[in-house]
Amino acid sequence: MPRYRLTIEYDGSGYNGFQAQAGQPTVQGAIETALKAFCGESIRIAAAGRTDTGVHATGQVVSFDLEKAWPERTVMNALNAHMVEEEVAVLDCAEVDPDWHARFSATGRRYLYRILNRPGRPALDLGRVWHVKKPLDAEAMQAAAQTLVGLHDFTTFRDVNCQSKSPEKTLDVARVSRVGEEVHLVFEARSFLHRQVRSMTGTLAEVGQGRWNIDDVADALAARDRSRCGPVAPSDGLYLTGVVY
Repeated sequence: MPRYRLTIEYDGSGYNGFQAQAGQPTVQGAIETALKAFCGESIRIAAAGRTDTGVHATGQVVSFDLEKAWPERTVMNALNAHMVEEEVAVLDCAEVDPDWHARFSATGRRYLYRILNRPGRPALDLGRVWHVKKPLDAEAMQAAAQTLVGLHDFTTFRDVNCQSKSPEKTLDVARVSRVGEEVHLVFEARSFLHRQVRSMTGTLAEVGQGRWNIDDVADALAARDRSRCGPVAPSDGLYLTGVVY
């Protein structure tokens, strides 16, 4: 059976996360419904990351098998045609080796968090950014973010419902920069704990607003205590932007 890889983007605002759930609109459900309409097969796809409700993607990757070998462009165009009323689009389709897997073959994932940092609320980007009115010190956030880089026990930044076997993760990149009226936070790692990025972002925003300092972030990390985490940033501004294989 031929295996295919899709690169997709989606606006997660109207979906109850990526993972299929009965009676709920999900990104996985939209794609699997389109596959059924295209080839008549009931297919379960695998994803590089299961994003939460309201989280977006510009570089999500999924894989699946088909009974028949179809041209890659045919698969992409057919799925896009069947998802014309969904906020999901296929950007690329490629046939891959039968043992390749969107999740288990991945060696890295990259997330971007967008904070709109201005007094006026968003109109065009409503639901796609976190609006913070108070001025943020991006340089202070960048300095504090470096305390999170490396191998750590991230229990403080781990959701209580996280199903990962271990709280230990290696954060390869934590970068904060100002881009016009926005503050962008980029995080890269092989894998992340549930809501780790949003937890780290909310904590670093406390630094940006002058309520926390670098030592506070370091102490929170060392505490390995969820109650020491800063406010968790909303899902609106989070994007899965790429997967490394």
